[in-house]
Amino acid sequence: MPQFDELDTAILRELQVDARRTNRDVAAAVGVAPTTALDRTRALRDRGVIRGATLDVDLDALGRTVQALVAVRVRPPSRERIEGFRTWAAGLPEVVGVFVTSGAEDFLLHLAVPDNQALYAFVIDRLTERPEVADVRTSVVYEHLRTRVTLPLPAAGRPGTVRPGRGGGRRGASPRSAG
Repeated sequence: MPQFDELDTAILRELQVDARRTNRDVAAAVGVAPTTALDRTRALRDRGVIRGATLDVDLDALGRTVQALVAVRVRPPSRERIEGFRTWAAGLPEVVGVFVTSGAEDFLLHLAVPDNQALYAFVIDRLTERPEVADVRTSVVYEHLRTRVTLPLPAAGRPGTVRPGRGGGRRGASPRSAG
């Protein structure tokens, strides 16, 4: 299990609230010198904890107002069929997420489409036409709440191992209100 101290956790929090912040701003927010913040940020990248920065796009603003989760069962199950379907599904423009799962379904596809007709057409015309697709269950998403900041969990049996960072900064500000 990777180890994270208070400073690592504080830097992760600050960068997840706004990945475009300068190193100087992050350093001030967590209460360390800019060189220390930069060294720690680079170490987090080197360890693979920070993999990059992404752009958060409003699906409604793109005209993709209907979201759905589509559970798909592939039969007969084989590595070749599972990997082939995964690759095919991940390349579709309607698909914003692919989860390969265990249990009753093999996949959970997160779709974002313009309307219910587009959702119906995707399921009926694209998914059910695939020979390996044995079953499809669709759930429309009414609301999608996402966690904006993901931090390491405290180590078992050691409460308080991961605590909020030091310094003032914009601690507690939501991504929408911080700015």
